[in-house]
Amino acid sequence: MSIELPAFGIAGWSRSGKTTLIVELVRHFAARKLKIAVIKHDVHGLNTDREGKDSDRFFRAGADVLLCGPGESLGRVHLVDSASLQAAVSRLDTEYDLILIEGNKSANLARKVWLLRDVTETCPPDVPGIARVLAPKEDRFGIVSAMVEEWLQKRIQTTPLYAGILFGGRSQRMGQPKHLLSIDGKTWLEHIVATVQPSVQQVVLLGTGKVPPSLCALPVLPDAPHKHGWLAGILAAMRWNPHVSWLFAACDLPQISSVAVGWLTRQRGPGVWAILPRLPGAQGVEPLFAFYEFRARPFLESTLAPSGLVGLPAVTTPEPPAQIANAWANMNTLMDVARRQGPS
Repeated sequence: MSIELPAFGIAGWSRSGKTTLIVELVRHFAARKLKIAVIKHDVHGLNTDREGKDSDRFFRAGADVLLCGPGESLGRVHLVDSASLQAAVSRLDTEYDLILIEGNKSANLARKVWLLRDVTETCPPDVPGIARVLAPKEDRFGIVSAMVEEWLQKRIQTTPLYAGILFGGRSQRMGQPKHLLSIDGKTWLEHIVATVQPSVQQVVLLGTGKVPPSLCALPVLPDAPHKHGWLAGILAAMRWNPHVSWLFAACDLPQISSVAVGWLTRQRGPGVWAILPRLPGAQGVEPLFAFYEFRARPFLESTLAPSGLVGLPAVTTPEPPAQIANAWANMNTLMDVARRQGPS
């Protein structure tokens, strides 16, 4: 059985209204800042380049060709086997929020609708995976846009969520590694792991240093090579498992709470690739404790610090409620610890 592809299909015979509906869907979701790709399937082959042009000669000689112009580009790629659609969708899924496929009625897609040309027509019985058949006078845009929205929300909920806790190194101001300091009878590292663990599928420790015995079963990843600071730990995790979303926190945030974890995860939504909280009165954002979807990784690979993502359409910087803002208060000195209420 073929793998179900993470794409939404619009199928139907010629002149059934596929292109019109897709244009409406693209305009609607693009206005919400979602990044969208459309794959158009043509059984008659492609006619995108003229024979004899330089670009056509390059392609026929064996090269994949990218045509570039002001504000746009067009790719022409050789396909080598029947799994080419699967490979294309898998690649696009790391770069786009929504993939729509026009035609290709036999493809095994996550969702698919069939458009009828008239009321006398029926959907062919051999077309697999049709979620709904739509007649010409139905509210196709309203029905399908709601289906797409429901599917996008479901994808957010079903994408695995991992947590990466950055630790290690000796704090000169504390006199010992901060992750081994005690809070309420646990090390800071143990406290943070216990706080986030119920909300994620896996916790990963990022860094080097002594790990408390209770956490020795957790994966421990060293920093990504040739990267520095927080970014080295973040990318180590995202390279280790590039198909999950991540909560990242530092070991010097011992006031992280389950309420703060819940608030942060509720900020997720279609088109949101990173959530970098901004504290009241602060000039910058908080890259730790923060959320990063797997689609944010290419941007992180090309920046010097996570804060370099600020300004991208898919990055939000919400302000946490005042009652949980202390979850982002890092403790760097013994005086910071002393100011904290309760045992330490």
